[in-house]
Amino acid sequence: AISAAAAMKSALVLAGLCLLAVGCQAFYLPGVAPRSFKDGEPVNMKVQTLVSTETPLQFDFYQLPFCSPQKIQDLPENLGEALVGEKAHTSAFLARTKVNEYCKTLCRKQYTPQQMEEFQDFAILDYRVNMRLDNLPVAEMNQFIFEDKPQKTIEIYNLGYGLGRKLEEGTEKKADKKNDQYVLNNHLRFKILYHPVDSEDGGDADGNYIVGFHVYPYSIQHTYRGQWNQSSVPNARLSTCQQPPRGKFLQHDPLVINTAEGQEVIWTYDVEWELSNVKWASRWDVYLQMNEIQDDKIHWFSITNSLVILVFLTGIVGLIMTRILRKDFARYNEVVLTEEDRAEMNRDMREETGWKLVYGDVFRPPPYAALLSVYAGTGMQLFIMANLTLTFAALGFLSPANRGALLSSVLFFYVLMGVPAGYVGARFCKFVKEPNHFKTTLLTAIIFPGVCFAMFFLMNIVAWSKQSSTAVPFGTLVVLMLLWFGISLPLIFFGSYLGFKREVIETPVQTNPIPRQIPPQQWYLHPACTIIMGGLLPFGVMFVEMLFILSSIWQHRFYYMFGFLFLVFAILIVTCAESTVVMCYLHLCAEDYRWWWRSFFTSGATAFYFFAYGAYHYFARAHPSATYDITSTCIYFGYMFIMAYATFVLTGFIGFVSCFAFIKKIYGSIKID
Repeated sequence: AISAAAAMKSALVLAGLCLLAVGCQAFYLPGVAPRSFKDGEPVNMKVQTLVSTETPLQFDFYQLPFCSPQKIQDLPENLGEALVGEKAHTSAFLARTKVNEYCKTLCRKQYTPQQMEEFQDFAILDYRVNMRLDNLPVAEMNQFIFEDKPQKTIEIYNLGYGLGRKLEEGTEKKADKKNDQYVLNNHLRFKILYHPVDSEDGGDADGNYIVGFHVYPYSIQHTYRGQWNQSSVPNARLSTCQQPPRGKFLQHDPLVINTAEGQEVIWTYDVEWELSNVKWASRWDVYLQMNEIQDDKIHWFSITNSLVILVFLTGIVGLIMTRILRKDFARYNEVVLTEEDRAEMNRDMREETGWKLVYGDVFRPPPYAALLSVYAGTGMQLFIMANLTLTFAALGFLSPANRGALLSSVLFFYVLMGVPAGYVGARFCKFVKEPNHFKTTLLTAIIFPGVCFAMFFLMNIVAWSKQSSTAVPFGTLVVLMLLWFGISLPLIFFGSYLGFKREVIETPVQTNPIPRQIPPQQWYLHPACTIIMGGLLPFGVMFVEMLFILSSIWQHRFYYMFGFLFLVFAILIVTCAESTVVMCYLHLCAEDYRWWWRSFFTSGATAFYFFAYGAYHYFARAHPSATYDITSTCIYFGYMFIMAYATFVLTGFIGFVSCFAFIKKIYGSIKID
């Protein structure tokens, strides 16, 4: 028999982990040595992508006719960056360490009406331009004022800068109510924060570390006297801005986008250097604290909510293990009972001991048993991958500073976990007496990655049609295929070889040759009802954390609370296991032994709620007032389908394995005449 203390053990352990959650918020391990810059040394500003919270489509910087250097160099990228379309290039922006420069001319261009219309389309969708300097992303700084505490303010960093904005009514050129006008941000003021190298840092004593990269965009209708002198660039004299000491702007009009006739645009920028007390090791803190206004309270609310659900479920499982099963064990093992206990058990025999009556059918292989074995192997692969990824992320190795590291780690851990996938799939395949071992192993290697790759390829075609940088180059697709067929597939076959060499999993009871008839079931035990109820509780554990994850993906924010995420993942696993075990026991008491696929779908139903919440996030939170287009919607829901599919296989595997272990335990603890 299993005691209540043992059933509560997992909940107590997870509650104890809450004390460590704050200390596990993915402290920063940069992975690269800091670089110092001497006074006057040139620094290179990189340009990246144009992104918007209104659409998942992102575009390369030079897909718009911006100013460019004589030769554009593409910077190296890892697999994770390539998959999300984060391409970086050299730019025409020039700066020298600790040298303030104002009103530098980047270039002067004459644009056609079609090109200006393109700029306006990007401004309407609120596209932001991403840049980086010494691996720091550029950010626009704003002041946030608390409603309940007006005297308290906090600096909020928005990644990138807006390409343009709607013309405000207070300006001289008022917007037409029917046809809104937009202005183009053609002047950028960069503020670069630096910190001198300390003696204890071990670097160059004359060097400086870059610890901040801010931008302030302006829209200026630049003017100049006489003919334009191209040879004076980048120090062309403009009538709209004056030179040092502070590079103030003279009276000017905003640069209103003219889509009817096209126009001339002069692109300019300033560079200011400012001494900062921020150490190099802490320079990412301001980016990671962009959402700290409410994050901590919401995260702790999520943890508390999850623990309440977990304790509730654990109590139910403990009740089953101690009160009901112990009486059944005693009765069938011929332990002497009191008259009161005997009368109570006789009264509740059908409800509480119906599970014993189906001992001869409970291990009968289900329909499509080979497919269930395939998903069991894939589920084990995803489970180990998720654990390894979250562990490394919580330890700081997958900090947002290491661009693309998180997605790269997910792929490599998944590929390398082919051995346990093949092993588990083979063990269950042998258990259900599937004769075609090769077919099962091949399906384990193909079904899940094949579905994901097919969906990814379709979304790639859609992105290609829009010339979006979200589209993955053909070379990256070849790399994915090599990882799949060159590493993952052989490892799965090797794991399958090891699994088929082992003996068949032993069962405590023998299966009858003739299936037992299943009596009519109550409406609340219908598979649809139990699956809906079974998936709701695990989703209740994770839905708050999903808000932050979806925001980081689709609204271009940094996610760094991996300590909380690891804790929520652990609670999710235990909740899936316990809720599925409870549902499985209720069906067995009703003499329904068809638990195999039902256990997989009961906890796997969490993915359906996951997908539904993703749809709600798209329509209600991410795009509350946007104009929807079929391309963006297809890409969003395509990626949501891949994530929901992975969630379905992972949580379904947890439910299935938990029920398998539970059934082996209870039927191994009774005597069968």
